[in-house]
Amino acid sequence: MWVVVCYDVNTETREGRKRLRRVAQVCKNFGQRVQKSVFECQVDEMKYEQLRKKLLKEVKLELDNLRLYRLTEPREQRVEEYGATRTLFFDEETLVV
Repeated sequence: MWVVVCYDVNTETREGRKRLRRVAQVCKNFGQRVQKSVFECQVDEMKYEQLRKKLLKEVKLELDNLRLYRLTEPREQRVEEYGATRTLFFDEETLVV
């Protein structure tokens, strides 16, 4: 499944800035950044649960905002992309050398 992860982390404090970096790193481990605080992730149900749990562990719900959007398949019919950067995803079986 395709998931769009959007977040807004309060960075007024040093801890908030650290939290922002940790949230971004979790997202990088599961998908590709498409905007500063937006990632697209191609995951199965088990990886989705891991992603969700790791993100909820990092954010402070009283200060931050986290949104997870599940896109219906096929993604190519639901997402329009414009601009310099394009999303590139490979099948898990694809080997890039």
